Amino acid sequence: MSGRRSGAGEASRWLLAHVAVERRRLGLAVAAGVLATLATLGQLALLARFISVLLVEQAPLARLIPLVLGMLTLLVVRSLAQFAQERLGLAASLALRRRVRAELLDHLARLGPAGLAGHHSGSLASQLVEQVEALDGYVARYRPQRMLAVIQPLLVLAMVAWLDWLAALFLLLSAPLIPLFMALVGMGAERLNREQFEAVSRLSGHFIDRVRAVSTLQLFGRTREATADVHAAADDYRRRSLRTLRVAFLSSAVLEFFASVAIAVVAIYVGFGLLGYITFGPSPALILFSGLLVLLLAPEFFQPLRVLSQHYHDRAAALGAADGLVVLLAENAEDLRGSGAERVAPAGAAGELVRLEAATASYPERGRVLGPLDLALMPGEVVAVTAPSGGGKSTLLQLLAGFLGPGQGRRRMAPGLRVAWMDQRPLLVQGSLADNLHLAAPEADRDAMTLALERAGLGALLSRLPRGLDTPLGERGGGLSGGQAQRLALARVFLSPAPLVLLDEPTASLDAETEADIIDRLGGLAREGRCLVIATHHPALMALADRRLRLDPRGEPLS
Repeated sequence: MSGRRSGAGEASRWLLAHVAVERRRLGLAVAAGVLATLATLGQLALLARFISVLLVEQAPLARLIPLVLGMLTLLVVRSLAQFAQERLGLAASLALRRRVRAELLDHLARLGPAGLAGHHSGSLASQLVEQVEALDGYVARYRPQRMLAVIQPLLVLAMVAWLDWLAALFLLLSAPLIPLFMALVGMGAERLNREQFEAVSRLSGHFIDRVRAVSTLQLFGRTREATADVHAAADDYRRRSLRTLRVAFLSSAVLEFFASVAIAVVAIYVGFGLLGYITFGPSPALILFSGLLVLLLAPEFFQPLRVLSQHYHDRAAALGAADGLVVLLAENAEDLRGSGAERVAPAGAAGELVRLEAATASYPERGRVLGPLDLALMPGEVVAVTAPSGGGKSTLLQLLAGFLGPGQGRRRMAPGLRVAWMDQRPLLVQGSLADNLHLAAPEADRDAMTLALERAGLGALLSRLPRGLDTPLGERGGGLSGGQAQRLALARVFLSPAPLVLLDEPTASLDAETEADIIDRLGGLAREGRCLVIATHHPALMALADRRLRLDPRGEPLS
């Protein structure tokens, strides 16, 4: 329980730190809200005066026209002030959400592939979209209204006290009960919202897993069970959502009950005071104008609290979302990068790109998976890394790329070293050919991209495409064969100026002719003076290497 409270407190502090940056916009939103309140009070005073002049004094129409024009003018002022309050709140919310998303994306980039291995892509997408969007109502509406819920009732109370201090006392006595019950209900809503966000993150991952595996599920005749699983997960989310809504409705009902009772008490007091049945305090001085204005002001005293109650659910939703975001942001990339991950000039021979000195790599849940290992990489050489499955080949590539740091030993890297990566299942995004090439070199022009495709053996394909580099690809390279996708990934390597190229089974699942062509083009990279480190089991790739590094099942070097 204490750990949960501590986490909630950390989420609240993180959220307040971001809100503080938008203090100016939110302050202007509060000022606009105060102006709208003053305009409302003026409207009500003119309305009470209008009715009093019409019924009591029975004045001619000429005396009523200025009152009507005054009410219309204040109506315009009030509308403009409320518009400004809404726009300023939305602007602050948009700026905050952009900043939070940038912070999250920067943190995910620092974690790298190794740090994100334990996260489901659906869950991360839910956090970047839904949980960040949940901050909108808190910033745009709840934060300004929280201040207005104090200022506006005080203005109304001051005006009521000027008219009749006993009516103001009735309002003042009823006011503390409403925030008390709102706080009690709000604590439950915050807990439910936190559980709801956790449920939707699980549901996102659950659904994406089933969609990705739909072919396998069909082959094994398990589509009915998978559908039932998705229905069950969705139904659990539905029940959690309804529980949260019930709490929100309860909060509003509590507020409306106490507000209605307080307004009824004021109405009874004013009615009996005007009839002369109450002679205590200022009651004998009540007239139609003052009594009517007190009745008109009584609902306005509770209106800011009503609005705050409507947005109190936004606060609970934001704190629930912030709790999950803070947990993600608390993951330390240095836990994986290790203490020996300094990016300093190598201490070995001149021109070295990377040097590992008795370096090891570990994962928290698996312990040590690589090393101790000594390795020096020079420009223009090709190193083939072989190992049994799970022997640390991919971990070595991540260590060389800087995604992992040595748990023990030392890794020295040339200052400003750039790395190109080609996976056995290359990542191709939904977009054009040019969009996928720009991942490796955002500033590359169309001539450079065309040359890279030709070097990767896709020149003929490019010439047949009516839209050329603007040809759209589907998700995961939809529209390309497996070999063409590998060549497109190789074109990114050609386009990148990185002197160190890391390849993880680059010819996996390719036919012999395509494999031979890609191996020949990889040799061209080495002849350009770029260093290639290839994790592979294929004899043809091993034959390309200048030297081999063999790892045993524990990730320790054999030679």
